[in-house]
Amino acid sequence: MSPAIAAIIVSYQSASTLDACLLRLREARDIAEIRVVDNDSTDGTLEIVQRHASADPRVRFIANPDNPGFAAANNQGVADSQAPWLAFINPDLMVGPETLAQLRERALPLGDCLLGVEQVDESGRPDDAVRRRDPDFAAMLRNPGQGGKLALPVDHRQPLQVVPALSGALLLMPRALFDRIGGWDAGYRLHAEDLDLCRRAREAGAVIAIANDLQVTHVRGVSSRSRPFFVEWHKHRGLWRYFRKFEAPQRAWPVRCAVWGAIWAHALVQVPRLLRRR
Repeated sequence: MSPAIAAIIVSYQSASTLDACLLRLREARDIAEIRVVDNDSTDGTLEIVQRHASADPRVRFIANPDNPGFAAANNQGVADSQAPWLAFINPDLMVGPETLAQLRERALPLGDCLLGVEQVDESGRPDDAVRRRDPDFAAMLRNPGQGGKLALPVDHRQPLQVVPALSGALLLMPRALFDRIGGWDAGYRLHAEDLDLCRRAREAGAVIAIANDLQVTHVRGVSSRSRPFFVEWHKHRGLWRYFRKFEAPQRAWPVRCAVWGAIWAHALVQVPRLLRRR
């Protein structure tokens, strides 16, 4: 298989970080294509992408006239590329020159796989939510305020740690696996689509794992800080879609109703925090 990697970036109001993100990707080894799919930004994002595209033929962009969501835009980027390896990268994520190529080298002996790396903020603090478990709806019913926690601890004894799911801020996978599982589920607008992708890949026999010895800097939440209620709404809407898709068919209707209530009770718990942030 060719070592070529297509980097797919979905942008929305990402001007503050996108230039640095693209500069690093253009310097990264084995990046054959860079596709930026913009979801109707108004902050100068397109001008930044146009400048990079004029300087580097590997860079192309799709300017959506509206915001179809993160999953749908990722699918657009994949459809506009050809490389056998796909790297999904947030526009506020800074990769090193060797990171993606090294991650692909970890993937080669695994066959079908979906891999991520350690993510740290600008101060070097690790992101606890990179490694994830599947949503535990039973725990959510027992404690709506705590049951939605998905983070798993790092195991430093394992350079490549197998986990149920990963953060969608950086994911690498073979195109053949992406095609086989049908890509991203565009029914999600924002959040939980990465849990869905990981679960479907896992159920198809793929290894889901994180390279604990590789690291990127993630300037978190740049495009979402100005609309926290919108983000929170779609986060919980996505969780409900995930439940309906994977678990509701095996549950009695009273349990389905209880889970719906627990999900939105958890959303209500977030309101004071969001108000303080504003």
